[in-house]
Amino acid sequence: MRNYENAMEIMTERFGKDNIIAIATMEDGHLYNRMVDAYFEEDAFYVVTYMLSNKMRQIGKNPEVAVCAVDWFSGQGIGENLGWVLDPQNAEIRLKLRKAFAAWYDHANNEQDKNCCFLKIRLTNGMLIKDHHAVRYQIDFTSKLAKMSENWGEFK
Repeated sequence: MRNYENAMEIMTERFGKDNIIAIATMEDGHLYNRMVDAYFEEDAFYVVTYMLSNKMRQIGKNPEVAVCAVDWFSGQGIGENLGWVLDPQNAEIRLKLRKAFAAWYDHANNEQDKNCCFLKIRLTNGMLIKDHHAVRYQIDFTSKLAKMSENWGEFK
């Protein structure tokens, strides 16, 4: 259990603020990838986006996505449209995202447009790397378990 807690501490430290990640989706047998600003909390990345965008249409058809961050994380998850940013159910995450993305949030988003929405990517698994591969974590977000490998050794 401690491996999972350690991995989550690193994830929160690295990604609990504005970060650029790649999100890959699939449609009609083709992969599509794009870079987005994202914020990490607990077991998910959150993105402010547009409901009519290609990524949201693709996630609507197939919610399985892959993500990759420059800061040594890659994984898979399930994308979920949380709906309009001003929907009362989004009040708590909206405050966090407005703070994380404060430098550009109001310039890039029209919250009055009901198509301005939040995407939640609930992570299912991933690989987190620390210290240039000296430590690696295989993370199972669903079971809240992680295995650790040091210096390319076995995962334990």
